[in-house]
Amino acid sequence: MKRWLKSLELRVFNVFCVLSLPSKAVPQSPALPRPRYRRYKAGVISSQRATTRIAVNVAIDGALAAAAAPLARWIADPVGGLLHPLWFLAGGGITLLLAGLPFRLAQQYWRFSGLHDLSAVVGGSILSSALFAAVILGSGHSLPTSTFPIVHAMTLMVLLSGPRLGWRFFSRRGRAASNSMQTVLLVGAGDAADGFIEALARDPASDMRVAGLLALSSRQTGRRINGLPILGTADEITPVLAKLAARGELPDALIITEADFVGPPLAALITAAQTAGVAVRRSKRPTALTDAQRLELRDIAIEDLLNRPQVALDSAAISGLIAGKIILLTGAGGSIGSEIACQLAQLSPKLLVLLDHSEFALWNIDLEISERAPQLARRAVIADVRDARAIKQICADIGPDLVFHAAALKHVPMVEANPIEGLMTNAIGTRIVADAAAASGAQAMVMISTDKAVNPSSLMGASKRLAEIYCQACDILARTHSGDGNAKMRVVTVRFGNVLGSTGSVIPLFRRQLERGGPLTVTHPDMRRYFMTVAESVSLVLEASSVALRDASLPGGLGGIFVLDMGEPVLIADLARQMIRLAGLRPDKDIEIKFTGVRPGEKLFEELFHGHEPTMPTAYPGLLMAAPRVSEFDHARAAFDRIALACSQGDTKIALLELHTLVPEYSPPAVDIAAQ
Repeated sequence: MKRWLKSLELRVFNVFCVLSLPSKAVPQSPALPRPRYRRYKAGVISSQRATTRIAVNVAIDGALAAAAAPLARWIADPVGGLLHPLWFLAGGGITLLLAGLPFRLAQQYWRFSGLHDLSAVVGGSILSSALFAAVILGSGHSLPTSTFPIVHAMTLMVLLSGPRLGWRFFSRRGRAASNSMQTVLLVGAGDAADGFIEALARDPASDMRVAGLLALSSRQTGRRINGLPILGTADEITPVLAKLAARGELPDALIITEADFVGPPLAALITAAQTAGVAVRRSKRPTALTDAQRLELRDIAIEDLLNRPQVALDSAAISGLIAGKIILLTGAGGSIGSEIACQLAQLSPKLLVLLDHSEFALWNIDLEISERAPQLARRAVIADVRDARAIKQICADIGPDLVFHAAALKHVPMVEANPIEGLMTNAIGTRIVADAAAASGAQAMVMISTDKAVNPSSLMGASKRLAEIYCQACDILARTHSGDGNAKMRVVTVRFGNVLGSTGSVIPLFRRQLERGGPLTVTHPDMRRYFMTVAESVSLVLEASSVALRDASLPGGLGGIFVLDMGEPVLIADLARQMIRLAGLRPDKDIEIKFTGVRPGEKLFEELFHGHEPTMPTAYPGLLMAAPRVSEFDHARAAFDRIALACSQGDTKIALLELHTLVPEYSPPAVDIAAQ
């Protein structure tokens, strides 16, 4: 109701401005500042133009309706003559104008006439003919024939719709005839393609002309959409482009209209298009096209090539986990943490506490959350997870219900070069957060782990495996003592692989190298990694959290770890070639790919499961379980005490030896384990 009243108020204001001010000049009001006055003046001029257009529509529709009445009279009864009384003319025009009010015929934009506008013409014509017949009968006259109202309605439909369709046709034809137009093919032949064509017609500044479409199904080949031919399927892109090239009609670009056209089919289409010298772009989603004033395209993102079908999530369960709760998020400014923060902000927590040791990263995510969810209660806290006193005080002050622990050092070479820092942040920091959260009465903590913790060859992976062991021990303690009357904090561990575009990943590196003209550096031709988009990984983390806290029958037993289904691993060299193609360049010709050698701690192939951790599917899509080796809580706590002491004393050798006792599959390269 408020929105309707506001719209009515604006309309009244515009009409008042048009009626009260002269058309040639609008005097400047001294009460209005210049920027506001300019907007005011622009609004008045816009209202004047709109009123003029409406007046022209009224005049044309009235004239057509006036002509329709005697014409229908003659069609219904040719012997009776063309004209009856002259008031037929006035009556036909007036009844159409009255009947057109509820259908807003006078406000139609003829150049963009579509099905909705034609439906309004049909409704207005039927109502107008009924009113006209009622006027004739009410004035004591008889109808020319019994079929006259029907003939009158059909005549009105033809006379009113004909000019509208003709105007649209010739305006489009004029644009299409321009030599400067860019010819495009649309990939997709459904509602999204139809929406794109309609949006293109609404954008007078666009320089694109659609020459045809490529369907995703062979059943559509040979048919037409909006008069445009469906030339074949996306799989047939090579012969279609070859045929068009032979006729001298090769398009300038392919426009992807289907949002779900991703992954390998899209990669194959880009390769074929690049071979033919045709660019590939993607349009906005249909919902964005509806409201867009200008038709905008975007480049194909690398995420589109690696994306998989979205997993159906239990939104109600996730919302129930978060809504009304006090949430503490560590590492909130990182690539994973910031996405967790954004998704949590949409689930109505009572309070969201963002914690990070980087002032700039924390400021960025706090600003983003303030823009996305301005009504959300939140706090931004600068703290280091390695500072036990500070973390304990923060947890005691806010009393979190849930803790999401995303803080970590995750760049393999950096951690390899700074072992004490890696152990203190990834392992000891995790213990500090878990202990502080448990002491403050938190219900659960969710720890973000990595596939590098499986058979770790790097210190980063080993330190994350160490964190997993402590979290497993805490969770086993909570589940085995759940019936003794003392509530213990559950700890959920979620393990997954690389996140596209995250800090330290290859995607930002490749982009920087492309901007400099190459080469793109890859460590080894056989290097493979699992990849997942950050939004998908975080959604599955939230799903795993809700599942773990409500389903006690999960496989994996005590200490089980959730593993996200990452799909198939990707060759990093192939990823580099795809990014070169997306930039419109040719791999190994325009941009070189240079192999630099495997770095310390790196593996050619990452694993999501240890050899002794058989894959265990769950009843929840996208979620698997692992049952890695576990340790008693007291044993894990004592080992962590020794590692923390060694780190505080700067004794890297002792710290790594203690690490090896808990993670025997990791052998520190700088320490002779056998000699100890």
